[in-house]
Amino acid sequence: MTPPGVGARKGSTLRIALLSMLEPAGSGQPFPRAFLRIAGASLAQHQLGLALALDCQRLICLARGTSPELIALQHAAEGAGLRFHIVAGPQQLSALVTATDELIVVTEGLFADPAQVGSLLEGTRPVVLALPDDGAVSDRFERLDINNVAAGIMRIPGSLVERLHDLPHDVDATSALTRIALQSGAQMRPVPAEARTGPAWRMIRSESEALATETEWLRLRLGRSSAVTLSDRLARVGVLSFGSSLLHGGNASGASSVGALAALVVAIALGCLHLIVPAFVLVALGWVLVRATELLRGAERQAYSVMAPAIPRADVLGWVTDLTLIAVCLLGVTETSGMAPIPIGNALFAPLMLVLMLHLAPRLLNDGLAAWTCDRAALALVLGVAAALGYLDVTVRILAVALTLAAIVLPPRRIN
Repeated sequence: MTPPGVGARKGSTLRIALLSMLEPAGSGQPFPRAFLRIAGASLAQHQLGLALALDCQRLICLARGTSPELIALQHAAEGAGLRFHIVAGPQQLSALVTATDELIVVTEGLFADPAQVGSLLEGTRPVVLALPDDGAVSDRFERLDINNVAAGIMRIPGSLVERLHDLPHDVDATSALTRIALQSGAQMRPVPAEARTGPAWRMIRSESEALATETEWLRLRLGRSSAVTLSDRLARVGVLSFGSSLLHGGNASGASSVGALAALVVAIALGCLHLIVPAFVLVALGWVLVRATELLRGAERQAYSVMAPAIPRADVLGWVTDLTLIAVCLLGVTETSGMAPIPIGNALFAPLMLVLMLHLAPRLLNDGLAAWTCDRAALALVLGVAAALGYLDVTVRILAVALTLAAIVLPPRRIN
């Protein structure tokens, strides 16, 4: 999405993002700090998301050579439709940037929320974003004057790149372009306090800082999500406890998805062995993992700047949970039927109607009640208790009728 006023460019003018991958992540680290990870994505990939949000058409990376991380970034950029270039030094930029182009320069290691940046770069004049010197220097932002430090992002004309030829070949391109821009009359624009609260605007220089920011970012993101039901709260607690390490390893939602599928497969196996109560417990556990998958996948999509698919993974896992719930109910009912065999159609009808009503309830009931009604973990535990007492079949039927009556009698959901 192009921020208002930022994407209005004429003719063949390109907006180009310039990223750096030169500074080491710390003593003993074999990779630049641009490849430190937050939520499974490198800082460079987060900055790629920023470039996409700012409607850039080309990405230039200052790097000493290729690496697996840089190749992954290239694939992500080209997959998003950007032209990708690697240069070894600032003097090579003039071959890729023309005087009519617009350059978005992002400091290496900057972690910034794209939603906060777009409006700050609006306008016709070049802009250098700045932070007040209230501890930002100690956070390793570069000082501009006695009161301000560079915020790590600027929008400047491509014509300023030519001045890098007058400087030593090993000059810091970002720092040099910042000084050149200010000397050329670029506007120094302060970043509002609300835009830099929490982890929304950080300079990351080490693994420990990346981990701390990742944990805070995840807590902030989950704090915005609703956790009404017991399942959602358990999923949120689990993600806050283990999600950061899983996201850092790059396998968070995948691990949670595998765990959910494993729980559901074992639940069916236990049902076939007539262990119905443990089977329902595993269905409840599988549903909590499905909810955790949804939270983790949402965090991964934001980190990688990926749009949600037409059918999210959590929805597919939810359908698998429903089918497992029906299967365990069917196995439990046939087990408790005594000597008289029950036709499969008769045994299947009540569980199927119950699950169908679970899908219909959110369309008819208000949000709070629908959330509790559709909590598969709570339902599975109730059915597990009923199975232990020998009343599974009648409980399934009563719940299906109760949901139908609730949809008819209770006030309908308001549609804005």
